[in-house]
Amino acid sequence: MIDSLKSDCKNCFGLCCVALPYAKSADFPFNKDGGKPCQHLCSNNRCNIHEQLREKGFRGCVSYECFGAGQHVSQFIYNGNDWQNNSEHAREMFAVFPLVQQLHEMLWYLSQALGLNETNSFQSSLQKVYDETLNLTKKAPKEILKLDIPSHRRIVNDLLVKTSEVYRKDVVKKNKKKKLKIRMDYLGANLKGADFKGANFRGALLIAADLRHADLRKVDFIGADLRDADLSNANLADCLFLTQSQVNAANGSVNTIIPSYLKTPAHWLN
Repeated sequence: MIDSLKSDCKNCFGLCCVALPYAKSADFPFNKDGGKPCQHLCSNNRCNIHEQLREKGFRGCVSYECFGAGQHVSQFIYNGNDWQNNSEHAREMFAVFPLVQQLHEMLWYLSQALGLNETNSFQSSLQKVYDETLNLTKKAPKEILKLDIPSHRRIVNDLLVKTSEVYRKDVVKKNKKKKLKIRMDYLGANLKGADFKGANFRGALLIAADLRHADLRKVDFIGADLRDADLSNANLADCLFLTQSQVNAANGSVNTIIPSYLKTPAHWLN
């Protein structure tokens, strides 16, 4: 399922470029309301500055990941019927898309949890919630709009926390001996060469942190903010719940080690 939980822009109606709002900031050069097409979106649902997004100030677009929700909403839920042909149909699609994106993100994390040997003792619970989440993505639009996403997320989150604890357990014991203390705010911190193996960075602020040559193996990165963090030559092998969006938001190098299911961003290769 991992591949189907990656964005496939060729089979999407440019939903993230239309449905989602954004504000002028370091990530976007101007304001855009939700439901309004980006000025760079072409009639064929392609971006006319796709190869220059970072240079043009659209860093938020580079780091965005829909987890495959775009093509699922476009081709499965709406059977390939483009929003451009029906304004009422478009409003509904734009409301459905961010909800399905949240469900697909949960599926991404649950897929990783299911693939770990450490979760064998509660695989049945993970599979049950995974199947329930998948079934929610297959509902009709009006049913999706009525879903209580926060309540379902809490159920998923309980299992993800348990996954993190059992996956990092052995390394955490060693860290206690080293008296490694983890905090949630590393904004701009100098962490070059630090040994954070098995750390819990869930929701941590790592914006612009210097993590060059850091050991980040088996780290839980769920919800961590890695914008402009420098991961050059860092080792993120076997880390947990890392997403393409987080990797795209960070800086790195060809020598940065990331999980095999993620791809090295183009700006890391320059």
